[in-house]
Amino acid sequence: MKKYLSFFRLRFTMGLQYRAAALGGITTQFAWGFMEIMIFAAFYRADAGAFPMSFSATASYLWLQQAFLALFAVWMMENEIFDAIVNGDIAYEMCRPVSVYRMWFARSIATRLSRAVLRSFPILIVAAFLPHPYGLAAPASLKHFILFLITLVLGLLMTVSLCMLVYILAFFTISPAGLRLIFDSASDFFAGALIPLPFFPEKMQRIMELLPFASMQNVPLRIYGGSMSSYEMKRAVFLQVFWLTAITFAGNALCRLAQKRVTVQGG
Repeated sequence: MKKYLSFFRLRFTMGLQYRAAALGGITTQFAWGFMEIMIFAAFYRADAGAFPMSFSATASYLWLQQAFLALFAVWMMENEIFDAIVNGDIAYEMCRPVSVYRMWFARSIATRLSRAVLRSFPILIVAAFLPHPYGLAAPASLKHFILFLITLVLGLLMTVSLCMLVYILAFFTISPAGLRLIFDSASDFFAGALIPLPFFPEKMQRIMELLPFASMQNVPLRIYGGSMSSYEMKRAVFLQVFWLTAITFAGNALCRLAQKRVTVQGG
């Protein structure tokens, strides 16, 4: 365990050094957040009663989404890992007396956390002081806030597990570009990154909530705003744990298979 904690610490410290990139990201996320809220505001003015969430809850959802973008954006995968698989540097990784899967898992969590630490607090602070209902509202209750923190961690682990599956599948392809495009598009759509899941038709929403993508940002952000019933929250947490276990197990098994079959050309 100490080996993987060392990988985590080194990667986390390295990620904190990119302050200029974080500043650029914060500016972009503020612009994107305001744009999305203004778009939703126009729809709510037309018929506020037609939407499953209040405008204040939707605004909070969008600000939390921007604040924790680095935790849940599947498209923020590490190019270094893909490069190592494609150009053969994976041979050096396999020579280390550690599990490749666990090493990449630890560094992926560290990378996302370091980015989130630099970006989340400025966004959350500014959003909290915006006028109601355009700003970040308080959580629905203390219970909702505690469950929000728990599901936030589970959502992060779920996102990293899904990205790990993409990394491992890249062993079996000539180029990972197609895999990335498919998973990036699917995760943005089915996880509620483009449109919150409650805004979809009811039958479609029920199906989408059962998919692994919904166990990422969809769960903690909706719990924070109180748009889930007690039963829905329990089911959502169960699905998070289920999909996290299943995808992590599948990724580990596939990684062992890939390491046995990998061929590195050159010398």
